[in-house]
Amino acid sequence: MASMNSRFPRRSGKPGGGRQLEQGLKRMAENDAAQKPLLTQTTPDMVRGLSVTELERLAGEVRELIIDTVSKHGGHLAPSLGVVELTLALLKVYDPHADRIVWDVGHQAYAYKILTGRAERFHTLRQLGGISGFPRIAESPEYDHFGVGHSSTSISAALGMALARDLGGKKHNVLSVIGDGSMTAGLAYEGLNQAGGMGLDMVVVLNDNEMSISKNVGALSLFLSRKLSGPLLTKLKREVEGFLKSVPRIGEDLLKYARRSEDSFKGLFTPGMLFQSFGFNYLGPINGHDLEELIEIFEQVRNLKGPILVHVLTKKGKGYAPAEKNPTYFHGVGCFEPETGQALKYGNCSYPSFTEVFGQTLCELARQDEKIIAITAAMPEGTGLTRFREEFPSRFVDVGICEQHAVTFAAGLASQGFRPVVAIYSTFLQRSYDQIVHDVCLQNLPVSFFLDRGGLVGEDGPTHHGVFDLSFLRHIPNLVIMAPKDEAELRLMVKTALSHNGPCAVRYPRGVGLGSPLSDGLNPMPLGQGELLREGKDALLVAIGNRVHPSLAAAERLEREDGLQVAVFNARFVKPLPEAQLMELAERFKTILLVEENVQAGGFGSAVLELLASKDMLSGRTIRQQGIPDIFVEHGSQSELRARLALNEAGIARAVREVLAPAAKL
Repeated sequence: MASMNSRFPRRSGKPGGGRQLEQGLKRMAENDAAQKPLLTQTTPDMVRGLSVTELERLAGEVRELIIDTVSKHGGHLAPSLGVVELTLALLKVYDPHADRIVWDVGHQAYAYKILTGRAERFHTLRQLGGISGFPRIAESPEYDHFGVGHSSTSISAALGMALARDLGGKKHNVLSVIGDGSMTAGLAYEGLNQAGGMGLDMVVVLNDNEMSISKNVGALSLFLSRKLSGPLLTKLKREVEGFLKSVPRIGEDLLKYARRSEDSFKGLFTPGMLFQSFGFNYLGPINGHDLEELIEIFEQVRNLKGPILVHVLTKKGKGYAPAEKNPTYFHGVGCFEPETGQALKYGNCSYPSFTEVFGQTLCELARQDEKIIAITAAMPEGTGLTRFREEFPSRFVDVGICEQHAVTFAAGLASQGFRPVVAIYSTFLQRSYDQIVHDVCLQNLPVSFFLDRGGLVGEDGPTHHGVFDLSFLRHIPNLVIMAPKDEAELRLMVKTALSHNGPCAVRYPRGVGLGSPLSDGLNPMPLGQGELLREGKDALLVAIGNRVHPSLAAAERLEREDGLQVAVFNARFVKPLPEAQLMELAERFKTILLVEENVQAGGFGSAVLELLASKDMLSGRTIRQQGIPDIFVEHGSQSELRARLALNEAGIARAVREVLAPAAKL
């Protein structure tokens, strides 16, 4: 191949012209490279070879892809935007193939997904058949070292990996990346305590953005945000340093001593004291958007021994003005216009959501009863309690990401004559099972649980589907369990729960209501009383909660298309079951389908089967459970998932036809 000089010979009369030409061509090549997107060619190996300037450019490209994708499909925007530089610094210093990087919760992991071989598929984020919104081993065994969805697990998991590494005689690094919101949960401190005691080599990166989903609460938040860099202290420090430097000979020694004293003083009043008491070597706080500083720190940390905690300060929503301004809204957001951040509305539906109806109803009742206390676990917006918080600030408590504490705290209130309401997503209530059993139900205390997002939640996938609640609650003595068919029935169930002298759980779905008229009056419903919504003679659909209306629609379709007369019964109660009504209906129908948006094992359908078995009424009847089989349901839209699981109108109608078909041939 001809050399550069042979192809472009030096011009006569202009010494050095060839060299100038080479330099010009080099600049042109660099400019061309600068114009070529780095993201299209990015792998973890390539990231390690980039300069800081190139990494900063890559950070911009990663943010653009995240914003563009989430604007189309929804997702966790603000937390992922806040850790782009942190992710690049980690990949610059560590090898994610050999080293183990565990992301807490997973809200922060979009940039990591993009930079570990999933950039081309990132447009499928949270879509049916696409990549998950959370780290998943099955999706990327090479880079996703631990699957996550609920908070505060990363330190414990990383410690387990560190011990496994040492027992296996290996040398790779193990890191946990955890947000300060996740540090409000007890599990994180259980992991810290054990890790500090064992003294294994591992790194905890505390991503401190002063937020979890909502604004952080509690003493820890105040402790982490405490700063010793106010303008008066800074000015005083400057003046003292200037004076000491002017003192001959002893001034420099005094200055060194003063700086050491300052470090000790800060250790008493900053997070260093807390984490050092757990046995961690504390470094920070560090600017989480300064790539050069982050890389330098991680290169130092890589060579240190024992448990290390690196405290990184980031801004949630960094690089996208609407998300920086409103990080709570953009934590988990639906489709929006990327230029403005304005939410996109589909259709003309103006019905309130189940969440909104719950919040409005609770406020109505709280105006009449000062004993009502609302409790949530870092989700006041998500559970519809923002209005309650504004109207009754002294009767609202956000405990942080501490579901176990929320339940026992509520039990303590109830034991003293108050009526605590615990509003938590169904999937998160799983974490407080023992407290529900021992602290509430065993003592038969009047704590009301309101389980938002009961059933299939959609794009957040298997870690967030609330499909186990009916099963893990139903067998607990003393607990009343209800599920409304629509928003009007939800209002009545809120009143019923708060009128019952014992523990209650009300489970309702994610999404807007059906437009059912909301009555002004609120009267308690009789316990264990359902309603027959449609008569029939060929088959019976017994449904609970949000599957009642699809069952009605399926019955109407079957009459319209097949001439079948199918009855529909809304059970309303999972416990106590409407036994007398169910027994009477079972006498009349030989074909029965039990429909629920819960796992079949131990759920509503199982309860009805147990009842019929106890009365020797199974013989001579065809009974099918129509629910979620023994699987973890993947992510996708609610409508797509219900279609796959035959829990929509068409699927329920098809199931009735399949059950009736053999009988029709006889």
